[in-house]
Amino acid sequence: MALTLIEANKLSTDTLVAGVIETMAQESPVLQRLPFIEITGNGLTYNRESTAPAADFYSVGEAWAESTPTFSQATASLCILGGDADIDNFLKATRSNIQDLEAAIVQLKARAVQSLFDDTFVNGDDAADPNSFAGIDLLTAAGQTVTMGANGGALTLDKLDELIDKVRGGKPDLLLMSRRSRRTLNELARSTGTFLEADRDAFGNMLQFYDGIPIGINDYISDAHTVGTSNDCSTIYAMQFGEGGLAGLTAPGGLTIERVGSLETKDATRIRVKWYAGLALFNTVKLAKLAGVRV
Repeated sequence: MALTLIEANKLSTDTLVAGVIETMAQESPVLQRLPFIEITGNGLTYNRESTAPAADFYSVGEAWAESTPTFSQATASLCILGGDADIDNFLKATRSNIQDLEAAIVQLKARAVQSLFDDTFVNGDDAADPNSFAGIDLLTAAGQTVTMGANGGALTLDKLDELIDKVRGGKPDLLLMSRRSRRTLNELARSTGTFLEADRDAFGNMLQFYDGIPIGINDYISDAHTVGTSNDCSTIYAMQFGEGGLAGLTAPGGLTIERVGSLETKDATRIRVKWYAGLALFNTVKLAKLAGVRV
């Protein structure tokens, strides 16, 4: 069964782990929604659906034609993600509230882990860095890419609708874009005399929607990609989450906090934030991207 970090957090009895997960999810629209599948071992080999089976009408006595979906075999590996946080023993002894100091330092480390995951989620390249996993930019199939033109072009609502239509089997669960792209989308909405829908997320933060689809911001989506002769292009991603779409992978137990203990080389104790995680796309039509988005 796949659970988001927020749902898994409800099952945690470790208050420090719960605080780290809450910090990471609060800062990341992806980690708020991406479900994670627990796997045993260091990776998962699975069949990724490429084309759906067909059906037809038949006359009485007519021979039936067989049609099955086509799959391609894919492998996703768990990667070691995390970092160490050292708490100085002098500060422990002299500060009035020890727990506040520990919580503050671990919270900063949690944000660092979340930032690295968000970056890799989009830009991960396991060929360039074998220690990381492939992100959604690489996982997007060729037929699932919509382009603004040979040299890019200004975002239009028609193109955004085309991107959404590339995701089959229901609407996307998230539109992921840069801050610049969201500003452009707001301008387009205002120019038509409307505004993007808005509501609050699980943490009370304002969240915008386009056609009922949540809009997520990722600060690691570049606005300086080169498309043709233009070097000021960005990308917008549409995705559907779940065990039949885009899902995270995690080792049993998920994210953990390990108390390494006292250090030999300095007067401090160490806490390790550790997560064995990966990413898998089970169906190519659950992920699409709009490339060449200019201002």
